[in-house]
Amino acid sequence: MALSPLQPREERVVQIAAPPSPSRTYALDFDGDELLRPVMIDGDEALRQAIRKTIATARYRYLIYDGQYGCELERLLGEVLSPELLNLEIKRAVREALLADERIQDVGGFDIRREGDMLFIAFTVKSGHLTLKEEVAIGNV
Repeated sequence: MALSPLQPREERVVQIAAPPSPSRTYALDFDGDELLRPVMIDGDEALRQAIRKTIATARYRYLIYDGQYGCELERLLGEVLSPELLNLEIKRAVREALLADERIQDVGGFDIRREGDMLFIAFTVKSGHLTLKEEVAIGNV
Protein backbone atom coordinates (compact mmCIF):
# COMPACT_ATOMS: atom_id res chain seq x y z
CA MET A 1 0.00 0.00 0.00
CA ALA A 2 1.49 3.31 -1.08
CA LEU A 3 1.18 6.46 0.96
CA SER A 4 -0.71 9.24 -0.69
CA PRO A 5 -1.69 12.68 0.61
CA LEU A 6 -5.09 12.03 -0.96
CA GLN A 7 -5.78 9.22 1.52
CA PRO A 8 -7.56 10.12 4.75
CA ARG A 9 -5.25 10.81 7.68
CA GLU A 10 -6.47 7.69 9.51
CA GLU A 11 -5.21 5.52 6.66
CA ARG A 12 -1.80 7.24 6.47
CA VAL A 13 -0.97 7.23 10.19
CA VAL A 14 -0.36 4.13 12.23
CA GLN A 15 -0.70 4.59 16.00
CA ILE A 16 1.86 2.61 17.97
CA ALA A 17 1.53 2.34 21.73
CA ALA A 18 4.74 3.01 23.62
CA PRO A 19 6.11 -0.09 25.30
CA PRO A 20 6.10 0.05 29.10
CA SER A 21 9.35 1.16 30.68
CA PRO A 22 11.34 -1.62 32.31
CA SER A 23 11.12 -1.66 36.09
CA ARG A 24 14.51 -3.27 36.72
CA THR A 25 16.58 -1.07 39.00
CA TYR A 26 19.16 -1.09 41.80
CA ALA A 27 17.92 -1.89 45.31
CA LEU A 28 18.17 1.01 47.75
CA ASP A 29 18.85 0.64 51.47
CA PHE A 30 16.41 3.14 53.01
CA ASP A 31 16.91 2.07 56.62
CA GLY A 32 20.65 1.50 56.87
CA ASP A 33 23.72 3.60 56.36
CA GLU A 34 25.71 0.81 54.78
CA LEU A 35 26.68 0.70 51.15
CA LEU A 36 25.49 -2.61 49.78
CA ARG A 37 26.96 -4.37 46.83
CA PRO A 38 24.81 -3.64 43.77
CA VAL A 39 21.67 -5.77 43.83
CA MET A 40 19.15 -5.57 41.01
CA ILE A 41 15.41 -5.82 41.67
CA ASP A 42 12.42 -6.03 39.35
CA GLY A 43 8.65 -6.43 39.37
CA ASP A 44 6.77 -6.05 42.67
CA GLU A 45 9.87 -5.24 44.69
CA ALA A 46 10.92 -2.49 42.26
CA LEU A 47 7.41 -1.02 42.33
CA ARG A 48 7.38 -1.01 46.16
CA GLN A 49 10.73 0.78 46.15
CA ALA A 50 9.50 3.33 43.59
CA ILE A 51 6.42 4.04 45.73
CA ARG A 52 8.48 4.58 48.86
CA LYS A 53 11.06 6.74 47.07
CA THR A 54 8.43 8.86 45.33
CA ILE A 55 6.67 9.69 48.59
CA ALA A 56 9.94 10.34 50.43
CA THR A 57 11.19 12.78 47.75
CA ALA A 58 9.96 16.37 48.02
CA ARG A 59 8.55 17.59 44.71
CA TYR A 60 10.31 20.61 43.11
CA ARG A 61 13.19 20.50 45.61
CA TYR A 62 15.82 18.62 43.61
CA LEU A 63 16.88 19.81 40.16
CA ILE A 64 17.67 16.26 39.06
CA TYR A 65 13.93 15.45 39.02
CA ASP A 66 11.32 17.08 36.82
CA GLY A 67 8.13 18.61 38.22
CA GLN A 68 6.27 15.31 37.83
CA TYR A 69 8.40 13.39 40.35
CA GLY A 70 8.04 13.45 44.11
CA CYS A 71 5.33 14.22 46.61
CA GLU A 72 4.09 17.51 48.04
CA LEU A 73 3.67 16.30 51.63
CA GLU A 74 6.45 18.61 52.78
CA ARG A 75 4.30 21.59 51.75
CA LEU A 76 1.70 20.52 54.32
CA LEU A 77 4.11 20.67 57.27
CA GLY A 78 3.24 23.51 59.60
CA GLU A 79 -0.05 24.28 57.85
CA VAL A 80 -2.93 25.17 60.17
CA LEU A 81 -5.59 22.83 58.83
CA SER A 82 -8.35 20.85 60.44
CA PRO A 83 -7.53 17.12 60.77
CA GLU A 84 -10.19 16.29 58.16
CA LEU A 85 -8.78 18.74 55.61
CA LEU A 86 -5.21 17.64 56.37
CA ASN A 87 -6.17 14.00 55.72
CA LEU A 88 -7.80 14.97 52.42
CA GLU A 89 -4.70 16.90 51.36
CA ILE A 90 -2.42 13.99 52.31
CA LYS A 91 -4.55 11.60 50.21
CA ARG A 92 -4.51 14.02 47.27
CA ALA A 93 -0.75 14.57 47.44
CA VAL A 94 0.08 10.85 47.67
CA ARG A 95 -2.40 9.88 44.95
CA GLU A 96 -1.16 12.61 42.59
CA ALA A 97 2.49 11.66 43.17
CA LEU A 98 1.98 7.95 42.57
CA LEU A 99 -0.30 8.24 39.53
CA ALA A 100 2.56 9.96 37.67
CA ASP A 101 4.17 6.49 37.47
CA GLU A 102 2.87 4.74 34.34
CA ARG A 103 2.83 1.37 36.14
CA ILE A 104 0.20 2.56 38.65
CA GLN A 105 -3.47 2.70 37.61
CA ASP A 106 -5.14 3.61 40.92
CA VAL A 107 -4.38 4.52 44.53
CA GLY A 108 -6.99 4.28 47.29
CA GLY A 109 -8.02 2.68 50.57
CA PHE A 110 -6.13 5.21 52.67
CA ASP A 111 -5.57 4.84 56.42
CA ILE A 112 -3.74 7.80 57.95
CA ARG A 113 -2.61 7.91 61.56
CA ARG A 114 -0.22 9.96 63.67
CA GLU A 115 1.93 8.59 66.46
CA GLY A 116 4.02 11.30 68.08
CA ASP A 117 6.15 12.95 65.40
CA MET A 118 5.52 10.17 62.88
CA LEU A 119 2.85 10.02 60.21
CA PHE A 120 1.86 6.57 58.92
CA ILE A 121 0.05 6.38 55.59
CA ALA A 122 -1.31 3.00 54.50
CA PHE A 123 -2.92 2.63 51.07
CA THR A 124 -3.62 0.22 48.24
CA VAL A 125 -1.98 0.53 44.82
CA LYS A 126 -3.45 -1.13 41.72
CA SER A 127 -0.92 -1.92 39.03
CA GLY A 128 -2.14 -4.07 36.15
CA HIS A 129 -3.06 -7.47 37.56
CA LEU A 130 -1.35 -6.68 40.87
CA THR A 131 -2.78 -4.99 43.97
CA LEU A 132 -0.24 -3.92 46.60
CA LYS A 133 -0.96 -2.78 50.14
CA GLU A 134 1.72 -0.33 51.24
CA GLU A 135 2.52 1.67 54.36
CA VAL A 136 4.94 4.58 54.41
CA ALA A 137 6.23 6.28 57.56
CA ILE A 138 7.15 9.95 57.44
CA GLY A 139 9.10 11.39 60.34
CA ASN A 140 9.02 14.78 62.07
CA VAL A 141 5.59 15.96 60.97
